[in-house]
Formats: sequence, C-alpha cells, structure tokens
Amino acid sequence: MTFLQLEHLTKRFDGTMAVDDLSLTIERGEMLALLGPSGSGKTTTLRLLAGFEVPERGRVVVEGEDVTRLEPVARRFGMVFQHYALFPHLDVGQNLAFGLESLGVGGDELERRVARALTLVDMAGFERRRIGQLSGGQQQRVALARALAPEPRVLLLDEPLSNLDPSLRERTRREIRELIRRVGITTVLVTHEQDEAFDLGDRVAVLRGGKLEQVGTPEELYASPLSEFVAAFVGRSSAIDVVVLGPGGRGARVAVEGVEWDLTDTNDAPAGPALMVVRPEALRLMPPAPGTLAGTVTARRFTGASSLFTILTDGGASLEVTGPPRSVSAGERVGVMPSRRAGGGIHLFPRRSP
Repeated sequence: MTFLQLEHLTKRFDGTMAVDDLSLTIERGEMLALLGPSGSGKTTTLRLLAGFEVPERGRVVVEGEDVTRLEPVARRFGMVFQHYALFPHLDVGQNLAFGLESLGVGGDELERRVARALTLVDMAGFERRRIGQLSGGQQQRVALARALAPEPRVLLLDEPLSNLDPSLRERTRREIRELIRRVGITTVLVTHEQDEAFDLGDRVAVLRGGKLEQVGTPEELYASPLSEFVAAFVGRSSAIDVVVLGPGGRGARVAVEGVEWDLTDTNDAPAGPALMVVRPEALRLMPPAPGTLAGTVTARRFTGASSLFTILTDGGASLEVTGPPRSVSAGERVGVMPSRRAGGGIHLFPRRSP
C-alpha cells in the first residue's frame, strides 16, 4: 500500500488558485522533492500536508488514514521550517524538549529522546549549548533533531538550506541525505534549487501555477521532459523554433533557420511548426559550413573541463553550446550542429494552433 497520498488537493487564497487538483503518491521511506518557481504552490502543498492549511477539496491519507481534517499535532509529522524557528532563549536540549513535553513526554523518556535525536544529527553532548553559540549549519541540525525527536512518521522540510552560504549548503545537504537514508523516514522537501532537489530527492515533482507538471526521478525529468516548461526549467537548455519535416534517421528531420537537420534520439513529433528545446551538450561547434546553423559567439563561461558558449544565430536565436574551454572566442563566427552523441538532449514540442 502507498504510504502517503495527496488526492486532488485544491486551495485558493482570495480567489487565486494556489494548489490546483494536485495528486501525488509517496512510498514508505521515499524522499520526494517539490520543485518549482516562486508561486508554483510548493509551500502551500507542504502546509496542506502539515495541517497548517485546510484544502477546499481533496484528501491527505497516511497509511490508509484520512488526516485531512486533523490538527497538525495529531498527524505525527515533523517539520523543519525555512528559518528553523528555534527559541533563542532556550538551550539546545530545551528546544528539543519543548515539543516533546507538549506531547506529554517527560522524565527519563524525555531525556532519552532528546539525546537520541541529537546523536542522529551528530550533535551528542550539545544539550546545554545556547542557540546563539551555534553556527548556521549546527542550528539547521538542531532544527532537524527537534523535528525527529517525537519520532514522526513523515518529515517535512521547507527550504531547509536556504539560509546557509553555498559551501556550507553543499556539505549540509550531504549530511541531510545520509541522515534521512539512515533513519529511513518518509520525507517531503520543498525547494526552488534544482541541485538540492536532484541531490536529495528520490523523485522530484515539478509544480507550476499550482499544478503538477511532471513527477519522476531526476534522470527522467532531464532526459524525458513531458512539457516545454519542464524541458526549459530543469537543467540548462535553449529553445528555437523549427519545422518538423517528418521522420529522419532515428528521430526527426527538422528545418531550422533554413538548414535541415536529421535528429537522433529525439521524441516523436508530428510534421509542422514546433519548439526545439536543446541541452548545451547536445550541440557542437565547428567552422561555418553548409548544414550548420551560422552564428556569432557572444559569451563564454569557463566551467572547468569545458566552457559554455552563447551563440547568437543569424536568425536571432540564442543557443548555449558546451565545448572545449578555449575552442572559440567572443566575436568569432561559428557553425552549430547537433552533437553525434546528443543522448536524448533534444526535445520537440508541437506548436498549438491558436
């Protein structure tokens, strides 16, 4: 049986749709990341899960139990808030004990749970430390320990790393991933950071305007996007108008700015106008020649083993292309072709008739 179900959740605020008929299933021990731009509905979805908001329609079901109308404390969910919500006037142990005492836990059992939760996050012995004496990463771990101390059945994380600097964020992300996998708790994470969603999530649900665009593993979202939005939102990509001429090779034959290309490993698309969304690694640079898309290098960004080049085509499109670090310079004329190893990095989306 599916462990956690969101069934047709719908929520409006002042007439504005925040979550629109959202359905998701989450397995026991799975971490699902809710990813999307600002206003996509991911935080409202988390609040509906936690019980801080009540849906106009739909249900939240855990282990077969409908908890939609239950108060937050009755759901046995743990939550880590974006700003941690730690009490600065209490020490670490008191912060953890606060929630447990509200559940009626006391005495030796209270001390056991506090110590166990701190051990889980590698902060054993920090019970008497003041919150102001902790680093940002340590405060984040205390917030996580506080959420885990009541031994919840579901853990909810609301942008848990947004307050950390980039280097600390990456290290803390690894620690969270290892901890959650070790504990084996079912987790729902809200984030607007793709790296965070892809690194932490077993699956990622991409939201837009309160609707679910696609859910799948990071690899599935990157290689097989089901919509223009997911193709453009996930990873780096460029978009250019093309005309699909028909089948070609192992994919489709397209006309792009007067040049015809045979694409391989692309999705099926009917003949006619389409938008081609292409990953930087699915294109290659070469000298201008017949069959290439001619353009000018407008920018180069060094990324280590390769560089990311921005090409302004003669037809006015902007394309990002991965290439050797110093293969071309800004201002140089180049030709662009599909890479021989596009590897599913080109996606066609038919243009809908008005």
